[in-house]
Formats: sequence, structure tokens, C-alpha cells
Amino acid sequence: MDRLILQKAASYCAYQERTQDEVRLRLKKWDVWGEEADEIIAELISLNYLSEERFAKTYAGGKFRMKNWGRMKIKQELHRRGLSEYSIEKGMKEIGDQAYKEGLKELLTKKKTLLDRTETDKFKLKQKLARYAMGKGYESELIWKAIEEISD
Repeated sequence: MDRLILQKAASYCAYQERTQDEVRLRLKKWDVWGEEADEIIAELISLNYLSEERFAKTYAGGKFRMKNWGRMKIKQELHRRGLSEYSIEKGMKEIGDQAYKEGLKELLTKKKTLLDRTETDKFKLKQKLARYAMGKGYESELIWKAIEEISD
């Protein structure tokens, strides 16, 4: 195994959390394939530079806090990145139920303030709010409860 490539891969992982797929793609760019790539990835995992569980936690927490994404969108994105079900479940524990509901309410309240200027029909307003929150990846049951709460 090439020590220089291992060092480069370690710095790549140290810069920010990565998935095994991202590291594998980067190794391909450096012309490292097959067994050698597998060895380097195994070494990065043993040296704790690479952890899909840690990636899932960082990703889920960050997307929820910074972009107000819902659980469905976060899970979908983690699946797309090739993470195991176990890692995804560990990552989703970063989002507490209370914070999640409050985040949804805050998101809807801000959007409602913007829409109140242009939308006079209460029914259409609620539809637009629901569509917006669904696009962010929130569950429809929670969305409708939150819409009722902020509409009172």
C-alpha cells in the first residue's frame, strides 16, 4: 500500500466527514483501484479517519439545523450516498423530536409571513405551506398539525 496515497486520503478525510463512496471516487481520481483502494479504506477506518456513522450524525444534524431539512429528505440523501441502514438510524438520532417539531413550526411561520402578503385565500395558503414543508422533507401528518397550530 502506498503510504503517500494513504496520507493524502487521510488529509482528505480529516478536512470533513466523508462516506466510503466519496473516498473511493477520490482514490479513482488518484488512479488507485480495486484491492489497493479497499486496503486504504480499511486502513482509514481503523485509524478512525473514516466513519460512516459519524458522517451520518454530522450530515443529519447539519442539514436539519442549517437547511431546515426534514427527516425524510435527510434519510433519502443518506441512502443515495450509500450508507448502511444502521448508520442512517444512528444519524437520525441527532434530531430530537421536540427540536424537530419546533423547527417545522418555525419554518412554516416564516413562510406564512412571506405568503400572507400575497395569498388571501386561507385554503390556498395552507396548501402552499404544506407543499413547501413536504419539499423540505417533513412528514405530512406533522405538517398539517403544525399548520393548524400556527393558523390559530
